[in-house]
Amino acid sequence: MSQVLLSVVIVTHNHEQYIEKCIESLIPEVKQVNGEIIVVDNLSDDDSAAIAQKYPSVKVLINDKRRGFSENNNAGMSHAQGQYILLLNPDTEILSGALKKLIAFMDNHPHVGMCGAQLFFPSGEVQLSPRKFPNLKSFIARRTPFRRFLQNSAWNKSHLMANVVHSEPVAVDWLLGACMFIRREVIETVGPLDEGFYLYVEDIDWAKRMHQNNWQVFYVPQAKIIHHHLAVSDKKMFSFYTWLHIRSMVRYVRKHMLPPIWGLKIEKSLWNSAKKNASTEVSRSILGA
Repeated sequence: MSQVLLSVVIVTHNHEQYIEKCIESLIPEVKQVNGEIIVVDNLSDDDSAAIAQKYPSVKVLINDKRRGFSENNNAGMSHAQGQYILLLNPDTEILSGALKKLIAFMDNHPHVGMCGAQLFFPSGEVQLSPRKFPNLKSFIARRTPFRRFLQNSAWNKSHLMANVVHSEPVAVDWLLGACMFIRREVIETVGPLDEGFYLYVEDIDWAKRMHQNNWQVFYVPQAKIIHHHLAVSDKKMFSFYTWLHIRSMVRYVRKHMLPPIWGLKIEKSLWNSAKKNASTEVSRSILGA
């Protein structure tokens, strides 16, 4: 049996509206590159898991309890066999040739640890997915009541890399977590996602750690993906999701933007725990429990 080149990991949580189109777009593209699809269902209340299970070629892992975004992706990655791994949001649709282009780019750029495709809204408008690392100005412009006045400010545009060229690959600080395409060596040198981030900012932290370990991060606009971009934390100034976003940003600041604080312990990623949990979930899924 030939080696799996690419593993695509998708985490679902009440995404029945999107997951079928996502998988349908993936299957022919994954076949062309000798890949596999792994869906981790985070105990959805809808038919997300049942929809994914309709496809014999898709491995479905069903949680016995709800877990954070990082832990779910780590569980999926612990079962990935591919030389490359793509963490993909369920509200996406792969356009023809996107996976081949991302693989070709990584093959030709061995110092790149992670890359990402160009993301589009269903309307065809380009999403500003490459980003600069956060700072005080970007936080004020995006996560405070002042954001309504700073949407078109230089602070916000700088963070969003609004002037980036969308015709050629470009080195960036980080990419939206909707499409994170990594080489397996990244997990060995940087580690998986930090499970201390329950939801949000885990993508920024992962890219930051890659840079710290001399990996580059690139935006590859030749590969194209439709992204419905639910962005639930952006819809209201104050909500449960906003609180989760701010909590994750506080963790990021403590990890990367402040000097070490005596007595302040920040947990590392529970990679071995993720492998154990994933194995349990696969067994339950196979047994139909």
